Amino acid sequence: MKLRPEMTGDALTRLKRARGQLNAVISMMEDGQDCREVLTQLAAVSKAIDRAGYKIIASGMRHCNAARERGEAPEMTEEELEKLFLTLA
Repeated sequence: MKLRPEMTGDALTRLKRARGQLNAVISMMEDGQDCREVLTQLAAVSKAIDRAGYKIIASGMRHCNAARERGEAPEMTEEELEKLFLTLA
């Protein structure tokens, strides 16, 4: 399934924010900051990336469901979407 702008807006915003957070984590490490602070920020980056992935999966599920409701064949099966979802777990 090709990603479309209407499917990825929120996920893309989250990833851009995570990119900024990751740059900050790298700077913190290079500056020798406290490991607790670094790990707290790294956990926030990881969570943001995970949430972006879940948003993409959810959007794909909605997209495929809408195709089914219109009587069209969805681009991905439920099994394929489930497999993608489980790769994030």
